Amino acid sequence: MTWKGNGSMSFQVYTYGDPAAETMLVQMVDYHDMEGIENEFSKIRELTGGQDFCLKAVKIDDWNKDLSPWVAPAVFGNEDFGEGAADTLRYVLEEVLPAAGGEGAVPAPGGAKNTYIGGYSLAALFALWAGYQTDRFDGVAAASPSMWFPDFIEYMRGNKVRADSVYLSLGDREERTRNPVMSQVGNKIREAETILRETGVRCTLEWNKGNHFKDADLRTAKAFAWLMTTREV
Repeated sequence: MTWKGNGSMSFQVYTYGDPAAETMLVQMVDYHDMEGIENEFSKIRELTGGQDFCLKAVKIDDWNKDLSPWVAPAVFGNEDFGEGAADTLRYVLEEVLPAAGGEGAVPAPGGAKNTYIGGYSLAALFALWAGYQTDRFDGVAAASPSMWFPDFIEYMRGNKVRADSVYLSLGDREERTRNPVMSQVGNKIREAETILRETGVRCTLEWNKGNHFKDADLRTAKAFAWLMTTREV
């Protein structure tokens, strides 16, 4: 399914698994993620003992703009960050989830009873931010999130996440970079875990081997699987 929204925003949605399953996973992806999405789907099924679920992969055209909660200067390359996250989240709530209607909406009969949003890198940061905006997500799967994003930790300090559970992870070499902004990712994610725990959110922080570009599909699968297998019933 392809959708064109405000201005130049457009999304393509790819569905994996049973759309009528009681568990729905929503993930923002780019073309790199799409190369490993089928392996990720299979790994989630393996890690959850064969649980039935539906994965909605929402392909983003402009990564830095469509996933950024606010404007920020470039920290690598020359491309600044935009403020398209609100429009992207609106699309997810109104077009991707089983029931439209935004805040507090109840899924349609036969629809998902457990809905998780997640992603990798900036998509993981977007997922975490989305968990602060709405109660539609039961959990957030943030694999190697861009916690260095300017002012995001300050945002977390001043607000409360509305999801019940949050999974965080990082590669153990990700903070070993010469970039002065991105090198703070380790300190930031440790602080994020503390903030979440202090506000009563069920949270875990897992450290993976390697840098930011290692095993993105596996790390994301582990994130979703943790939410699915440790949820409260």
